[in-house]
Amino acid sequence: MNVLVVVPTYNEKENLPLLVDGVLAYDGYRMLVVDDASPDGTGQLADELARAHSGRIAVIHRTGARGLGRSAEGRDVGGIGLAAATLEDA
Repeated sequence: MNVLVVVPTYNEKENLPLLVDGVLAYDGYRMLVVDDASPDGTGQLADELARAHSGRIAVIHRTGARGLGRSAEGRDVGGIGLAAATLEDA
């Protein structure tokens, strides 16, 4: 089974390692961490975890009001391509 767990984060530095351990304990599970410019260093920690778990964790750093869909569009997470659609696209 291939599962992508999308995790929006803001000031989750203490919780992120616990979540990563829990999710990646399952074969076929991957994570996409979407950090909203956390001032506590969550984004930097997410990058470190992504390097440690290459191919299983990807990180998006949101810096503006783009919305999750537009921020994720065109990304590849361990072989899973991400696409986004909005009502503006219809």
